[in-house]
Amino acid sequence: MKGTLYLIPTVLADDTAAQVLPAQIATQVAALSYFLVENARTARRFIKSVSPAQVIEELHVTVIDKDSSPTDISTALKLVQTGTDAGVISEAGCPGIADPGAELARAAHQLGIRVVPLVGPSSLLLALMASGMNGQSFTFHGYLPIEKAKRIAALKNLERLALTQNQTQLFIETPYRNMQLLEDLLTQLQPSTRLCIAASLTAANEYVRTSTVADWKGKLPEIHKQPAVFLIGR
Repeated sequence: MKGTLYLIPTVLADDTAAQVLPAQIATQVAALSYFLVENARTARRFIKSVSPAQVIEELHVTVIDKDSSPTDISTALKLVQTGTDAGVISEAGCPGIADPGAELARAAHQLGIRVVPLVGPSSLLLALMASGMNGQSFTFHGYLPIEKAKRIAALKNLERLALTQNQTQLFIETPYRNMQLLEDLLTQLQPSTRLCIAASLTAANEYVRTSTVADWKGKLPEIHKQPAVFLIGR
């Protein structure tokens, strides 16, 4: 009988597990001895924080990240195929949402392994919930191009989609480039386009605000190096 692949959400901000994770997470983590993780160090720290009784040295932890090959993923799932339950843990938030956990879930389905998603915080959904923008039609684009001309072209295209299709457009940036992205947003988007900035979600310094591009000028928050989600809509 094959094992089960559990997708285990983690916290978005340090020291928030008690506020954002249901009891089911700690219970499931305590029941597992095999974990497929994006980063071994942070995963072990998370496991110990929610299940102190776990002996970290006795756990089987395999890293599956953006550089893992299909062969790596297939090998990692062999134990699950032979009956061992496993937990997938991402760097932050929900596995499979903008992270390598999606490839594990995909391969598991192909192998006939049961995939069980557990409840936890997703920065994308939290940002969309708080934005006041269209939650019936939306698209997440991940990271925009780094090269300025390509990034500006991408922003113009996302604005066109947002305004012509009333579809909320979500994207992210490497935290240390947040302020450069914001400057591009204010200089390239139409004054009436609505922009939501959602930074440090669930943390004590959480910041979420939606306003028009015109209203944002001169009022940008200082979110350098803070994890953030950006949304544009009408």
